[in-house]
Amino acid sequence: MKIVECVPNFSEGRDLTIIKQITDQIEEVDGVVLLDVDPGKDTNRTVVTFVGTPEGVEEAAFKAIKKASEIIDMRQHSGAHPRMGATDVCPFVPVAGVTTEDCVEISKKLAKRVGDELEIPVFLYEHSASTPERQNLANIRKGEFEGLAKKLEDPHWKPDFGPAKCHVSAGGLVTGAREFLIAYNIDLNTRDTQKAKEIALTIREKGRRMRDENYQPVKDSEGNLVIIPGFFDNVKAIGWYIPEYGQAQISINLTNYKIAPPHLVFDKVREIAMENGLVVTGSELVGLIPLEAMLNAGRYFLEKQGSSYAVSDKELVHTAIVSLGLNDISKFDPQEKIIEYKIAKQDLLVNLTVKDFVDELASDSPAPGGGSVAALCGSLAAGLTSMVGNLTTGKYKFKNSEERIAYKENEARMLTMAWEAQQMK
Repeated sequence: MKIVECVPNFSEGRDLTIIKQITDQIEEVDGVVLLDVDPGKDTNRTVVTFVGTPEGVEEAAFKAIKKASEIIDMRQHSGAHPRMGATDVCPFVPVAGVTTEDCVEISKKLAKRVGDELEIPVFLYEHSASTPERQNLANIRKGEFEGLAKKLEDPHWKPDFGPAKCHVSAGGLVTGAREFLIAYNIDLNTRDTQKAKEIALTIREKGRRMRDENYQPVKDSEGNLVIIPGFFDNVKAIGWYIPEYGQAQISINLTNYKIAPPHLVFDKVREIAMENGLVVTGSELVGLIPLEAMLNAGRYFLEKQGSSYAVSDKELVHTAIVSLGLNDISKFDPQEKIIEYKIAKQDLLVNLTVKDFVDELASDSPAPGGGSVAALCGSLAAGLTSMVGNLTTGKYKFKNSEERIAYKENEARMLTMAWEAQQMK
């Protein structure tokens, strides 16, 4: 099955009736499932997530962009987040059965249609970008809506599709194909925006300008500004204050969570904050997150505390939620915020209770059958093995055997995961 994710950002986060009109357009399209709608009052921006077939996602994106252009007037818009259009950015992400190249083609088809039919200037970014400079969203969006008309007068910034003039009320659009982006905010115990900005400059890939004792930019022998690299590649970050929360945040885009995972970024920010007399109170996920990122975070924090990480996915996710402080601002519901859980079928055998599984087994249904029963028995045995390993880990008398115990625990966990996979077929 081919599945594409689309995560458009709309420049409205306060009027829920406007947001509903836009998401209604998405839900009308066959083959598309609306997963998440995440409005922000202070940013005045809503991040929408939906998945579906390539054709369905392309159509739903166009309908949503069209509706946004009709009911959002950028001339009246203000908010904490940078933006250049009613639909500010509309990325496509490969999820299953599709490649990044497939998503590039979807973005180009959408861009042409928006430019031709809606007369909105469209720029391509990330993997769809026509030039290296346009790969970075920040370069395209610089100047925001207010500076877009002037920017389009420069031939260097001719849009990839559509007219070379700003749409009077809808502004411009950026679209393209990218890897799974995690929009992630880290909360600080301060209202001081500048303190959040300082940490953002320190961790982001772009880094910061080196300054002398008089806070003047330092230049090298050729007159070029000297840049101090940030701690993480594939990280974009800014600092802001959110009155709704009464806290400053470091707002982060993790453009490749496999290179810069949330748990490592969180730990580094916590370290920098402490050095500057600040406390990280928790963090906030905007939109959805892949299960892999949460499991890796759970393993990281368990290993850091010297505990076995050969535990269930549920326990790993719980550890990640608690360790990252994901309930600090609002409740983090794994079933709603982890993409695999959100799109999972509701009638999988793995979701049944033991009693329901036995009842289904005893019925005239061909599934579950002998394979599922054998897998369940193996999984129960593996669970007992993991239990013994977890009870043994950390005991002084078994200290020299911990590496061997951990290996066996992982083997047992793999057997349990194999059973779960068997039930999802």
